[in-house]
Amino acid sequence: MSARDDVLGRIRQALGPERTVPAEVVRDYRLTDGRPAGDPALLDLLVDRVEDYRATVLRCAPAGIGATVQAALTAGLGAGWDAADVVVAPGLDGAWRPAGCDVDDDRPAVQLADRAASVTAVAVGIAETGTLVLDGSPACGRRALSLLPDCLVCVVTADQVVGSVPEGLARLDPLRPLTMVSGPSATSDIELQRVEGVHGPRTLVVVLAG
Repeated sequence: MSARDDVLGRIRQALGPERTVPAEVVRDYRLTDGRPAGDPALLDLLVDRVEDYRATVLRCAPAGIGATVQAALTAGLGAGWDAADVVVAPGLDGAWRPAGCDVDDDRPAVQLADRAASVTAVAVGIAETGTLVLDGSPACGRRALSLLPDCLVCVVTADQVVGSVPEGLARLDPLRPLTMVSGPSATSDIELQRVEGVHGPRTLVVVLAG
């Protein structure tokens, strides 16, 4: 008799001859928030959750995204930031790109790590969890773009904001390289002391248009 047979035999003996298979548990998960994407209440909730993660949110009208991205970089890098230190996703709307910033061209990752900040769009924003999802599309850029520079600026439009995680996932292609961002990178593994920037940007600034 093998050790496996011995273990299974002891389990059968402990259960006894009257053992029954428990009935299947059917869970009634909530699949929708009930509010349409872009609802003003959802935008307010997203702001509340994102700021709770110690990120900064700057709100603007759609026509003011470009100027607000520049303000976001000032918030993240300080006054007098240099456009040469900023890299943007290749598919980012041209009107949103600060003048003089480089467009990511699949340069080696070590070069991205030398940049002070990156600017990307998002695929979806989830209000209930304060999560931004980047999907590797040209507007979002490759994963390294959102992980290596020390400051990340994400542009979110109102129509991209949904209430719940199931609604957010329904908008995404599961075959794409998804990156979920909930605030600046942080860990409290060592003596419960919060340390930011361990696995990604220490600073997250969200430009919310709408």
